[in-house]
Amino acid sequence: MSAEPTPLTLALPKGRIFEEGVALLSRAGLPLELPEKSRALQWHMGHVTLLELRNQDVPVYVDLGIADMGIVGKDVLAESGRSVYEPLDLGFSRCRLSFIREVGATSPIARVASKYPNLTRAYLLERGMLAEVVKLSGNIELAALTGLADAVVDLVQTGSTLKANNLEELEVLMYSSARLVVNRTALKLKRETLRPLIERLRELTAQETG
Repeated sequence: MSAEPTPLTLALPKGRIFEEGVALLSRAGLPLELPEKSRALQWHMGHVTLLELRNQDVPVYVDLGIADMGIVGKDVLAESGRSVYEPLDLGFSRCRLSFIREVGATSPIARVASKYPNLTRAYLLERGMLAEVVKLSGNIELAALTGLADAVVDLVQTGSTLKANNLEELEVLMYSSARLVVNRTALKLKRETLRPLIERLRELTAQETG
């Protein structure tokens, strides 16, 4: 008589990473399929419970042990400062976090706006720039266009939005992609389930990027 599968709770962010993450985890052998659009916040699929969260909440749920494992962008993970095990770069949802100003701007930088205040402060400190950091939630580029901030730190994928708004990247703070994150205690308690799953995901990722 075979043993029952170990229950797993997975945390994924809303949007593209959720869809690509479910597809990847399904190929790795978990009984997952993309849920139908609904107001549900969690789904039970076989021995797996799937949580759909805001991006910035994924590291919190994994770090505090509510979720055993999750997928989140490296940018969000770095900003969170949470102590989770990060075994794998999954290679999708690639982008970069950049320091951005209006084209040709030369005025002193007194205020910088970003969704990433911790990473922005660290960047400014490293360069000896004494600027106020303002945390915003959306349309970060607008802060530079309206004079709210002298510069912004934001994610860039193609750069088309910057070009359309007469903005330019001056420096890349970090490159980001989707990362697999695991609760450190769960990795010990559920190692017979999680270790093979991590290795299977490693193989699949290598096939896609190789």
